[in-house]
Amino acid sequence: MHPLFTRFAFLVALAFCAATAQVKATAGPLADGEAQKIQQVIVAQLAAFADDDADKAFETATPGVREAIGSSYRFLAMVRGAYPMVYRPNSVSFLKPEEAEGTVLQLVEITDGDDKSWLALFALERQPDETWRIGGCLVSENRWQAV
Repeated sequence: MHPLFTRFAFLVALAFCAATAQVKATAGPLADGEAQKIQQVIVAQLAAFADDDADKAFETATPGVREAIGSSYRFLAMVRGAYPMVYRPNSVSFLKPEEAEGTVLQLVEITDGDDKSWLALFALERQPDETWRIGGCLVSENRWQAV
C-alpha cells in the first residue's frame, strides 16, 4: 500500500474518531422516517459503488470529506482499495441508527463475497438543506457472530 494513501486513511480515521468522540451516552434512536433517509443515503452510495459511478458515490459524502479527498475518482479508488467489503458487499443488514448532536451512527452488517461478516459504522451528518451525508465509515470484522 502506498505510504501517502496509508497516511491519508489514518488522518480520515482520526478525524472520524475526533468527530464522533463528542457523541454523548444519551444518544437515542431516530424516528422511522429519518432512519429510512439515513439508510437510503448508504444504499445510494453502495449502489454507486456497484455501478463504479464515482461521481454519485462522492455526492453521498459530506462537503468536508469531499474537500479532504479532492475528487470522486480518488474517493472511489480509496474505497476500492481500503474497504473492498463496502465497495462490493454480497449482502447488507441495517441495525437501528442512533442520533446525538446532529450526527447519526448507523451500524451495518456486511457480508463480503467470501461470506465473511463485517460491521461497518457509518457516521452521517445533517446538511443545511436537511439532507444527510456520510462523514466517515469504520469497518471491523464481525467477531460476534453465532457459530
